[in-house]
Amino acid sequence: MECVGKVRLDLSDYEGRDLYSDGDVEDELLEIVTDYEQEAYDEVIKERPSWPVLYHLSGQRENILSWYPFAKTDSVLEIGAGCGAVTGALLDRAGSVTAVELSKRRSMINATRHKNSENLEIKVGNFNTVEQHLTEQYDYVTLIGVFEYAKVYMGCENPYHVFLDKINPHLKEGGKILIAIENRMGLKYFAGCREDHVGMYFEGIEDYPNTDGVHTFSKKELEQLFDDAGYLKRKFYYPYPDYKFPTTIYSDEYLPQYGELYRNIRNFDGDRWVLFDETRAFDGILKAGLFDQFSNSFFIELEKKVV
Repeated sequence: MECVGKVRLDLSDYEGRDLYSDGDVEDELLEIVTDYEQEAYDEVIKERPSWPVLYHLSGQRENILSWYPFAKTDSVLEIGAGCGAVTGALLDRAGSVTAVELSKRRSMINATRHKNSENLEIKVGNFNTVEQHLTEQYDYVTLIGVFEYAKVYMGCENPYHVFLDKINPHLKEGGKILIAIENRMGLKYFAGCREDHVGMYFEGIEDYPNTDGVHTFSKKELEQLFDDAGYLKRKFYYPYPDYKFPTTIYSDEYLPQYGELYRNIRNFDGDRWVLFDETRAFDGILKAGLFDQFSNSFFIELEKKVV
């Protein structure tokens, strides 16, 4: 066990090397979070126009969870915490947070930026190993930008079912899994944005013919996957413009109004085509009652499966 300020890092399952990294920019991120308080991150982002700096340090990242009605009595298991982009939203709203992250360097960034938080412990290691030693059950387990990588980390047949079923025993009765993931049929991909994970045009729309290891899904595909895995109680939300930098969280009960969806310049990390007016296209989609099918991202609440 190591400590960074008040944050505890459990290294008992760490294998000694980081298998996942954004490269040397992570040293820059560690330097930033060491030298600056969180209130200054926006100024740093302006001074250092870099996608990784924006992606990992923007306070807007927390919007995906800052609206959710956590209680101060809740315990949360955050799988794939990365550099802590959304960890702060959990620390502010829940009682305790146990973060799991494969990379020690990323865990150090997370710990340093939240060094004054007494309710955070970070377990460094592969979730497949870490989960074998978890003794607590949690009110929530979060998978923010993680579920699409299940095939890489599970290394088995039906990896998405297996991933969910490995989580299930670590939930309290009535506990929930919270998933944020891109919609492979999101309107932005038809309009000329590159697929977020592999940077190729139309790759997700064409069902990943050139990609192995990462996979996002349409809403109907996710519903079928959850049905097949036995997770029958769920609710979908629709982060806009996407789950990475959301400004609004819509639902089937609270849909956008015509003309409201005008912040559609995505793919900040690369170029894109602009093939049509996405605001007008969204208006047509809303008129046709298909917003849930073409939302760029999903936020999904799954209730613990009864076994």
